[in-house]
Amino acid sequence: MNLNLSLNMQAYVTQDDALMTTLTVREAVCYSAFLQLPDTMSKSDKQERAEATIMEMGLQDAIDTRIGGWHVKGLSGGQKRRVSICIEILTSPKLLFLDEPTSGLDSAASYHVMNRIIKVAQQDKRTIIASIHQPSGEVFELFHNLCLLSSGRMIYFGSVSTANEDIEQGFGGTISADEAINILAESYKLSEAHQQVQIRVNDIFHEGGFPSFVEDMKIFTRERLNGHYGVVAFVVGNTFSSIPYLFLVSIVPGAIAYYLVGLQKGVDHFIYFTLLLFGCMMLVESLMMVIASVVPNFLLGIIAGAGIQGVMILNGGFFRLPRDLPKPFWKYPVFYIAFHKYANQGFYKNEFEGSTS
Repeated sequence: MNLNLSLNMQAYVTQDDALMTTLTVREAVCYSAFLQLPDTMSKSDKQERAEATIMEMGLQDAIDTRIGGWHVKGLSGGQKRRVSICIEILTSPKLLFLDEPTSGLDSAASYHVMNRIIKVAQQDKRTIIASIHQPSGEVFELFHNLCLLSSGRMIYFGSVSTANEDIEQGFGGTISADEAINILAESYKLSEAHQQVQIRVNDIFHEGGFPSFVEDMKIFTRERLNGHYGVVAFVVGNTFSSIPYLFLVSIVPGAIAYYLVGLQKGVDHFIYFTLLLFGCMMLVESLMMVIASVVPNFLLGIIAGAGIQGVMILNGGFFRLPRDLPKPFWKYPVFYIAFHKYANQGFYKNEFEGSTS
């Protein structure tokens, strides 16, 4: 089986919803359909497939609602999860992997999401493999086959009905899914493995981070793993799509600041000022793209970017003259690396060179 065939036959839905927060449900699914579906399909057919998938997942009432995020109000957690599933089942995969599809959802939303998944699987005869923690009794009853793990080891594999019969025989009656999970948890606490972990955990102090990609990087990672496009396409597309916005920001607020302060009135001076400001913004955009790939957490990325730029600004001639900077590190090499230095000198040159007043 070649790579393209295997990619088309399976899909993977991550635990985190990697969605563009500014898009509506229709836009997010349609754009993904244009990327994933073969070129032999017409644009109208792709759009029809996208809307049909939205209907299958029960999102027709929110089809024109923005997805939203931490800064923009939008869909609920369960609706976002269903949008993520919509995007992955566009190609009608025969095998669908779900990584904790009910994580972060309440019991009602969890049941609604899983019920929709089961209906789609039965309708299209797909195989669904999902990892799930602490399912409610209603969600537990939706499963056909069950693989129970404890301490990383498989303790049961078979049908859900058989599992219920085994538990009833062992504990003398019917118990819920929550009680079954509690039994597994208690048996682990009494095991030798748990005792060894408890002994060692007091002797080890470890502080770590779990990276969560910023919105664009999370989406790029998912699309890249699915084979939709590569690094070059993402970088070029992201750069060119940001140029109009950054140029507009350079002109409009730049013009307000330029003439409000009363800088040089010549058109050539204003054009030089605008282009220099645009170049700075492009550099900052590129710097943040690099930081986002290294420090993928949204807030930490902003803090890291601000910190790096703060160090550069300190050495850019804003606070101390270059000759007064300590030579180790601050002047060599930070002073010559900081693009703020060249921007500062360019603005000074544009404003004061040739001036007699």
